[in-house]
Amino acid sequence: MNISEVQKMVESGGIVFLTYGGFLSQALVSSMTEALEHEIESRNINMGISNNIFTIFIELSQNMMHYSKSIEMNDGSAEPKGLIFVSKDTDGNYYVDSQNVISVEDRDKLEKKLHELQQLDRDEVKKRYRELRKSGKHAHGKGGGIGFYEIAKRCDKIEYEFTKITDTRFYFHVRTFIKGRKEK
Repeated sequence: MNISEVQKMVESGGIVFLTYGGFLSQALVSSMTEALEHEIESRNINMGISNNIFTIFIELSQNMMHYSKSIEMNDGSAEPKGLIFVSKDTDGNYYVDSQNVISVEDRDKLEKKLHELQQLDRDEVKKRYRELRKSGKHAHGKGGGIGFYEIAKRCDKIEYEFTKITDTRFYFHVRTFIKGRKEK
């Protein structure tokens, strides 16, 4: 997502609840979650929808912190940076978008998992999620494992795109869609 898309959303009458681009930390994600919670409460958004938005926001933020390969730091590690965007369109539908830079190795791993997720219907996603939770495989931790299943359980549609930057780096954009209700 780029700034012109944010501008189009605002101009079309949509609502931007939160947008952030830059360095990510657990403390920052916690603060942004509080700000998002305030926005959602002030707009009286349905509890089920708001829980889905929060969970997706947190999972995507965690993935950005774990996978970002935007700038190599002096010690050889990558700085966790990204862009996250929470919005609502004029039809009452909600979106949580994220974008960050990832390595080619992480792209290969994530693309396989996301492609698999897109082949499953909602019941199959829930079943696979339960199987992974019971097995302990891909547990919540670094690795983009069970978190994408959690996201897929909570949204109506998940889209992703990898855009090549160099032979070793890609922009990774995830867009989730949560069906809402048109306001009267």
